[in-house]
Amino acid sequence: MCYKMCREKFDGRVSGPANAAELNRNRHPLYLQVKEHITSKIDSGELAVGMRIPSENELVGALNVSRMTVNRALRELSADGRLKRIQGRGTFVAERKPQSPLLEIRSIAEEIRARGGSHSCTVHLLQEEKVNPQTAAAMELPPYTTVFHSIILHKNQSVPIQLGVRYVHPAIAPHYLEQDFTRITASAYLLSVAPVSAIEHVVEALIPEPWIRKLLQINGSEPCLALRRKTWVNERVATFSIFYYPGSRYTLGSKYRLADSETVSLI
Repeated sequence: MCYKMCREKFDGRVSGPANAAELNRNRHPLYLQVKEHITSKIDSGELAVGMRIPSENELVGALNVSRMTVNRALRELSADGRLKRIQGRGTFVAERKPQSPLLEIRSIAEEIRARGGSHSCTVHLLQEEKVNPQTAAAMELPPYTTVFHSIILHKNQSVPIQLGVRYVHPAIAPHYLEQDFTRITASAYLLSVAPVSAIEHVVEALIPEPWIRKLLQINGSEPCLALRRKTWVNERVATFSIFYYPGSRYTLGSKYRLADSETVSLI
């Protein structure tokens, strides 16, 4: 990403609080108003991706708020992924991370193309093998049962964004090993031959093993989001998969609408 200086005067010519006086009249906390002020300029395109925003001192003077208020607003915008702070250089408008739907199964190629990207993939493993006891337990099979195993790296604009490690029950997709997964994704193929009746997702953040870091082209300190997915066809476990996403390049999220009769416990 190439970052550049924002040379336009930072004022209130876009939606949101128009000036320092209006900021102070607003009922919301000042740091939230500063966040809204900056976000409105990003959303309007006045502050484009890669553009350097004014310094903390400049924002303090322009908006007539304390440095602590500005610092908190910038820190939260950075945590939200809207800004990127580079030590010694300044704060820049960040490129938005793509977000993968958490509660549905969707082809990664479809996600990338929907955002205007260019999908490609590399199949690193596609074979029949006997699974270890831990994986067998996840698939509700006896230890060392023969299953299909694939490891496929997906890229957007040649940049790795997902590593999929998938185990497939042969009875569910007997022709899995015969597919060309550079032409059709494994998810799309499996959904076409074995519609899912149930799905389980578990997400965790972790530092991945060296071989995973190498394929995803990340350093040893960058965490990954690991999405563990188990699918069922009728009462049989069809697949057990782990999808690794570089934490700096991807987010996972979902919106779920409850039926009138449903309740949810938040913990």
